Amino acid sequence: MERSSRSKSLFRDMRSRELGGFRKRRFITQMGSDFTEMGSVTVEHNGEETPPLSVSFCKTSKYSHILAVSDEDGYVSLFDTRTEFPSEKARISDWVAHQNAIFDVCWIKEDTNILTASGDQTIKVWDAQEKKCTGILMGHTGSVKSLSPHPTNSDLLISASRDGSFAIWDLRCKTTSKTRCSEAHVTPAAMVQGAHLSSRAKRVRRGKAASMSITSVLYLKDEVSIATAGAADSIVKFWDTRNLKVQVTQASPNIKSSTEKERRLHGISSLSQDLNGVFLTATCMDNRIYLYNVLQLDKGPMRSFSGCRIESFYVKSTISPDAAHILSGSSDGNAYIWQVNKPDVDPITLKTHDGEVTAVDWCPSEVGKIATSSDDFTVRIWNINSSYCSSTTRSPSAIRRRVMAIPREECRELLMNDERIDPTKVPDNLLPSDEVFNQNNPPIPITMPTISTPEAHKKKFSLDSDSKETFEKTPEAAMKSPSSVLNPPSSLKRTIRDYFLAA
Repeated sequence: MERSSRSKSLFRDMRSRELGGFRKRRFITQMGSDFTEMGSVTVEHNGEETPPLSVSFCKTSKYSHILAVSDEDGYVSLFDTRTEFPSEKARISDWVAHQNAIFDVCWIKEDTNILTASGDQTIKVWDAQEKKCTGILMGHTGSVKSLSPHPTNSDLLISASRDGSFAIWDLRCKTTSKTRCSEAHVTPAAMVQGAHLSSRAKRVRRGKAASMSITSVLYLKDEVSIATAGAADSIVKFWDTRNLKVQVTQASPNIKSSTEKERRLHGISSLSQDLNGVFLTATCMDNRIYLYNVLQLDKGPMRSFSGCRIESFYVKSTISPDAAHILSGSSDGNAYIWQVNKPDVDPITLKTHDGEVTAVDWCPSEVGKIATSSDDFTVRIWNINSSYCSSTTRSPSAIRRRVMAIPREECRELLMNDERIDPTKVPDNLLPSDEVFNQNNPPIPITMPTISTPEAHKKKFSLDSDSKETFEKTPEAAMKSPSSVLNPPSSLKRTIRDYFLAA
């Protein structure tokens, strides 16, 4: 009884602390006719048009205007979105990365390298400037559909495949064998097979490969947890990388009226998370996008958003970095944007595409800039008029302390036993600004969980070099280093409960 009470108290206390603040930034308050198309570019090579399959802005503020586009013909193209479209000056470079379609692309290592996931069952690592392949990741037996890099360690990533498996990779673990082009081979550090096989799918005859496909994967912000989703059903599964024998927990829509068969047919095409990792979206084939709070997964989706048509697994959606908006493609040729705090309000419709709108992305540093891609062979850049942006201050910036994830059993207990918090009793200073999450408008208010350690309240870290050197040499620094996250030595294995209670 005492342990259960302490667990609930701990989890409730975590919500009252800061996860990691946002700097003062503009925030979109109105959109519509003033959300304008800045330009478009046709994806073509040697005069042949090809449909784009994935788009990704650079993640660092210095290069956030650069957009990577992968397509069905196996090319990667880089565009400068600050240059007027359409223009040949906008195209920085392109090259053949695979002899097959590239389903996903992402930036790593401070935007110097690009990862590509292909239908040829491999993942490649590219030097973006030299357009040179520096590594090939081999181990899947089906098309690689999704990639997600580790939040802080750019040598780690996870991938999902049509063969029903997801794999963890460490780019530092290269084999000695090399191809004739001198690309180093990398094999999976860990792999889970059949991660999304439903009980019914296990009994059906062969030829149903799509039903076990893992369509999307995410490395969560706690740095050791993974979220996966597949084509078989609308379930999102969560895994602890320290013990992949069984999932930690799972979440799915509470569809009481639907039969098991109907739920099974509603697969998920994509997952996304906000910058703080508190909110997660799942793009479902029932034409809805579901929003989850990762600290309250047992309660199901907090909200759902409708209005778009999701008729293929190529249609994706993504939540904005500040968790204020959701952007989605659609099979009707439009892109849609919802305000997270107003799920019942009709979404903003972005028109001009002539085919199914598939991959979409938010620019992480330029507020209001987005990219949409379509089967009409074009990629379009949109932006919001600056007059429709207001300045809002989120919680102050804080030094984020590295915390190890909750062990599987304790995580399950905390997630399933945690009491519901009445949002009306939360202090005003812990609620987000009204522009982001208004308590009066939505039927189920969202409260932004805030997390930090007790030590963060007691210590103020100096930014001068001497203080940083001293801190890095202490045993505490070693305990919180990235190298101890996935496979810490036994002397440093502490749980999140130990970390908080130690203070």
